[in-house]
Amino acid sequence: MVSSALVPVDDPPGAHRITLDVDDGAALRELAGEVGQNLKILARGHGVRASQRGNQVTLVGPAEAVQAAAATFVQLHDVARAGFTLSGADVDQACRMLRGSEAVRLLDLYRDVIPIGAGRKQVHPRSARQRSYVQAIRDHDLVFGVGPAGTGKTYLAMAMALAALMRQQVRRIVLCRPAVEAGEKLGFLPGDMVEKVNPYLRPLYDALHDLLGFERAQRLIEKDVIEVAPLAFMRGRTLSDAFVILDEAQNTTPEQMKMLLTRTGLNSQVVVTGDPSQVDLEPGRKSGLLHAVSIVGGVEGVAVVRFTEVDVVRHPLVSAIIRAYDRAESRDGPVPPSVEAPVGG
Repeated sequence: MVSSALVPVDDPPGAHRITLDVDDGAALRELAGEVGQNLKILARGHGVRASQRGNQVTLVGPAEAVQAAAATFVQLHDVARAGFTLSGADVDQACRMLRGSEAVRLLDLYRDVIPIGAGRKQVHPRSARQRSYVQAIRDHDLVFGVGPAGTGKTYLAMAMALAALMRQQVRRIVLCRPAVEAGEKLGFLPGDMVEKVNPYLRPLYDALHDLLGFERAQRLIEKDVIEVAPLAFMRGRTLSDAFVILDEAQNTTPEQMKMLLTRTGLNSQVVVTGDPSQVDLEPGRKSGLLHAVSIVGGVEGVAVVRFTEVDVVRHPLVSAIIRAYDRAESRDGPVPPSVEAPVGG
């Protein structure tokens, strides 16, 4: 790739231009995305204009923004040239991450693949903090992943659990979460105990099916190699030779959290994930996640990784929504819970 020098232009006044000549057409097509959507996200992420003509991309805007956009473009091009696919979310997340730290090398993140079995989709960290999280899980027996939705806390933990299972480091995976309603009164759900709690566990099933495929995941569940259960089912057990993931931990009480953490047996690993901004406990109840982090966060063998909106890897709009809510809450305070009438009871 050849980059031209930064030159001033007249439109708009005070703007500068950089032209990038790309010699790898396939990498450019991957980077640009369908009908140039990824280029539009890159331009919007840095506050510049981007245009493409053949294998030439031109960036126009404030000098500092144009240089930052060009640096992000070069790193994304290296990722695409190495054979990785790039979605709009990948480009958006790269813009936010590289604005905060130019020292990050995207290609190193993409090459840090989590091995979950031959023929399965490739999973790798997509931000520096996600990479720290993956490394923390490799190095510690208890890891807390704390931060907003969409930062990959549960998904990466699930991938690491599957990798440990495939390498026979553990004999089973235990996935659990508290059965707490998210601001709605659902009343009495029909069915037996399993059918009643399944709606609360659906996000764990979704991640599992995405990583393994539905049929393979179901076979492992039927063999009890993978167990998905509400947190209440963990009481009285000792979880040995297991990789345990507690999801939505912000909705645990301190007593529930202590119960889960003291279930850990020999050769077991625990990852606890949660978003302190989405506590659905009754008013006045303390979150077990925040309580546990304050107590055991400094204990040897325990790691705490705190994610921010920079690490969001969902639709590009998600990070903007998180920032908007953070601004509103810092200005007006937390949004009060609505009072909903019970449904079906």
